[in-house]
Amino acid sequence: MDRSKKPAAIGVTATPPQPTISLANNIVQATLPTGESVTVHLYGATVTSWRTANGAEQLWLSDAAALDGSKPIRGGIPVVFPVRRLPPILSSHPSRRSLAGPIVFGPPPPNHATSSLPQHGFARNSLWEFLGKSSSESTSSSSSSTAAADNAVKLDFGLSPSMLSPDTKSKWPYEFGLVYSVTLSREGLGTSLQVRNQGGENFEFQVLLHTYLAVEDISKIQISPLQGKSYVDKVRNATEHTESAASIQISAETDRIYKDLDPSVPIVVTSSSSGTDLFSITREGLTDAVVWNPWIDKARSMGDFSPDDGYKRMVCVEAGSVAGWTVLEAGESWEGGQFIRPSSTS
Repeated sequence: MDRSKKPAAIGVTATPPQPTISLANNIVQATLPTGESVTVHLYGATVTSWRTANGAEQLWLSDAAALDGSKPIRGGIPVVFPVRRLPPILSSHPSRRSLAGPIVFGPPPPNHATSSLPQHGFARNSLWEFLGKSSSESTSSSSSSTAAADNAVKLDFGLSPSMLSPDTKSKWPYEFGLVYSVTLSREGLGTSLQVRNQGGENFEFQVLLHTYLAVEDISKIQISPLQGKSYVDKVRNATEHTESAASIQISAETDRIYKDLDPSVPIVVTSSSSGTDLFSITREGLTDAVVWNPWIDKARSMGDFSPDDGYKRMVCVEAGSVAGWTVLEAGESWEGGQFIRPSSTS
């Protein structure tokens, strides 16, 4: 036989590595082929862990966090909806889009739809449904060596009125739909919330992604660029101020709402000792940001905050829309989210 005319062998294309997904005990875990991972508890759709490829944890979670669904989880990324309350402010400030006109920072009036809800709403203490996942190739040029692999995975979670307790439904009588998406990629972690008004009546809401970032030493970080921005300082009787510092350094209890920010301009957490950017946070549809650290006394006063000195290893930089009320008309939807890039050395 003339071997020169033998048909070429049919090539077998190897299946590229795929993200792995598991669901057990109301916990969803996803891992990329390159090692990045994320863990989401269906209770609150709370992200409780996000690790980079080398296993470095990027989120802070209290050692005493309740992970059994008995109370909201302390740490990770809780979802605040439809309200975040503040103490009354000394002067009023116009809402961006309020049905009732000007409002005052602080608790809603007694007849407001959210007035009887818990301080941070019901999303973080409701059991969500895992809707499924989708994956895609990373677009980063740094991932060319594994370009054929699926280097990003999106996990979707849903919450609707039928999933609320009777008590909560009586306090929030609207037909709504929430879809919360957690997207893990080699470049970082994205979290976004879509709110749908599926009824015939308008409603108002606020949203906050209560992100606890893990840091090695709170005394050696700085947060920028917020200079010149207006903020409400909850520690100082919820009075309004203008940020004068080029970068924020935390050396005491801190609870500030920075308002009217450009979502496309990253908020950056930087190491003040090395100058390395630890986190870079861009947002979409979320023009406010809360910077929070409980410091010594408040950390000790919270039963689910552990260890007591855990405040040294965390800072909350929370993307949100909380400086007023967003009005969602019947049949409309709204979406907002954030994308967090970790240090390249993580």
